[in-house]
Amino acid sequence: MRAVLSGGRYPATLLNGVTLRIRAEHEITRGKAAILKAYYTRNPSPLCPKEVLTVELNEQSTYCPYVLGRLFAVLEAVQDAANPGINTTIKDKYFNSASATPAVVFPVLVNLAQKHLKKLCSSNRGLSIVYDKQLTELFSKLDGTEYPARLNLPQQGSFQLGYYCQTQARYQKKEEAKDV
Repeated sequence: MRAVLSGGRYPATLLNGVTLRIRAEHEITRGKAAILKAYYTRNPSPLCPKEVLTVELNEQSTYCPYVLGRLFAVLEAVQDAANPGINTTIKDKYFNSASATPAVVFPVLVNLAQKHLKKLCSSNRGLSIVYDKQLTELFSKLDGTEYPARLNLPQQGSFQLGYYCQTQARYQKKEEAKDV
C-alpha cells in the first residue's frame, strides 16, 4: 500500500505472490495481468521491456518470451478447435513448464499442434488455415532462434503477459463480430 500511495517501487513479494497464484491456478486473470504490468512499470527490468507492457496485444513485439506466450495461446486455441470440450488442455499440463523451460516443452507442443491442425483440416479447413497463418507469423517473429533453455522471473512475466494478451485478443474478435 505504501508503494501505491508514495509512487515508489512495488515489493518483490507482490510479484512472487502473483506468480505463485498463476502457477497454482493455471489461469491469468485481468487482475493478475494488471499486477504484472504494474510491477514491471514501477520496477523496470531489461528482461521485461516496455513493449511487453502495452494495454493490449503488441503484434509488433519480437521479444522472445512474449512471443512464446503468444505462441502458447495459439497452440492452446488449435487444440481447443480440434478437440472441442476436451477435459485437460495443454494449459493444464504444460503452462508452468512452458513458461520456465521452453526448450523442453515447445518442441512437444508444436508436434502436437501439427496433429491437431491435420485433424482440424478435415473438419474445418478455413479455421485450420487461419491458425496455420498465425503460427507461421509467430515463428517468423522468433527469427529462427532456438527456444531458451530457461526463463527467469521477469521473462516468465513477459511470457504470461503475451499469453494473456493473445487470449484476450481472440475473445475480443468474437465479441466484435457479434456486434456487427
